[in-house]
Amino acid sequence: MNTKITLIIIGLALIIGGIVLYQKSPFFVSAAYVSTDVAGLPEAKVSEAVELKNDDTYNLTASYISKNINGTKYRMLAYNGSIPGPVIKVPQGAQVTINFKNDTDMPTLLHSHGVRMDNQFDGSQTSQQPIPPGGSFAYRLKFPDAGMYWYHPHVREDFEQELGLYGNFLVTPTDSNYWDPVNQEVPLMLDDILIQNGKIELSKQTADHTLMGRYGNVGLVNGQTDYSLSVKKGEVVRFYLTNVANARPFNFAIEGAKLKLVGSDGGAYEQDQWKDSVVTGPSERAIVEVLFNTSGTFAIQNKTPDQTYTLGSVVVSNESTTVSYATEFAVLKTHGATVSTIDPLRSYFDKAPDKKISLSITMSGAPMQMQMNMGGGHMMPDGTMMGDSMMSASPDGIEWNDTNMMLGGMSTTDNVKWTITDQATGKVNNDIKWAFTKDQPVKIQIENPANSMHPMQHPIHFHGQQFLVLSINGVKQTNLAWKDTVLVPSGQTVEILLYPTNLGTWMAHCHIAEHLEDGMMFTYTVR
Repeated sequence: MNTKITLIIIGLALIIGGIVLYQKSPFFVSAAYVSTDVAGLPEAKVSEAVELKNDDTYNLTASYISKNINGTKYRMLAYNGSIPGPVIKVPQGAQVTINFKNDTDMPTLLHSHGVRMDNQFDGSQTSQQPIPPGGSFAYRLKFPDAGMYWYHPHVREDFEQELGLYGNFLVTPTDSNYWDPVNQEVPLMLDDILIQNGKIELSKQTADHTLMGRYGNVGLVNGQTDYSLSVKKGEVVRFYLTNVANARPFNFAIEGAKLKLVGSDGGAYEQDQWKDSVVTGPSERAIVEVLFNTSGTFAIQNKTPDQTYTLGSVVVSNESTTVSYATEFAVLKTHGATVSTIDPLRSYFDKAPDKKISLSITMSGAPMQMQMNMGGGHMMPDGTMMGDSMMSASPDGIEWNDTNMMLGGMSTTDNVKWTITDQATGKVNNDIKWAFTKDQPVKIQIENPANSMHPMQHPIHFHGQQFLVLSINGVKQTNLAWKDTVLVPSGQTVEILLYPTNLGTWMAHCHIAEHLEDGMMFTYTVR
């Protein structure tokens, strides 16, 4: 055997060995995603509510299922067979164990969003390696804060969450007077999905739509296109809203109803407020109460400046409730529990920012060329042009729809780079590594310039801690709630007060799933 043949054989052996090792790695994706391949898959189940007590254990599995959307069955992902996954109800202060199993063909993680758990159970890339197909992990979770939280993947979130991997944690307060009494408590997970030519538009191999994030064209409430809630006349309903869309902000309203905004990401506001509608960015929560005192059918709506979309309905019967909470609903309550947690921090509100970050983008290749060819304008779905230039933002700083799905589909992690920049050091994204001291509040200024290559909003999320939104464009906020995500429209500067109470190394990032996949994140350590 001559030397040349020997080298060829050795080379082939190395290639085959490399393929085998790669296939065994947790990052290997075995095949392309075919959204209509549902052979042998179980039908999606109805989501259930599960009540856990302190020290309880619960088994949660991610797997493929078949789900019917508008008459077509699609290959989707689910926790315990349902979209959304189970609503896991736990008492404030409890610790529970979630035995998680990955029965998908992709690596994944289970991130408990907004929950101030111990660092090793955060379910993000800063705390553990991805769980390979067939793997499992026991998450020991603490729930110190009342309110609505949620769980979702943190590996290829743009793909796995889009296909249905999301569910809620409802943490019931220790104080029985924390919330006013209501007739029903209803979680609503607001979502959308992109379906074109009878197929879910997703790539299993790589993230696309990285410019704006993936905006869907089919709206979902609790995984349904025709969600409907039945209530009796005179009932007060508390809705727990969670925006689980990859990119879309929602402006939630109920036709003809006055909303009482009572809570946000981490529980109650200092003071209830009357609202006609409530905006949530991806991963944000809002808690609203509604009195239904007239029978009929009322649309659940997403109200954008250009159009109002119907997402579902509330059907109010002629039968009147036997227990009325209309008197309590009429009062705008002050939440003393929230006020008391904020009071010790008010001396930090007017200090200069400790940290300043700015949000931006660079583009190359097709996305950049297309914007240049179009004179910087946006192409509408019908092929017409919007007149605003590429250097100008929408009037309210929020892109309510993807105005150029063609350009968005051409954008990938190779030709679009979203950035978070530390203004003091110039470091960008994962090169930013902040260090904070436990229980020492940190004031952070987040600037989202309106003159970037593609100005749009960004929901900025901090893992493991909570914060207060102190000001927006220099205007002090006078009614505060604990948050873990803040939507920063283009052209706005937001100041937050991060309260680092939870030790460990944590992630902060944009919660548009495609922007996270594009690297729009950094880490910080609490010591």
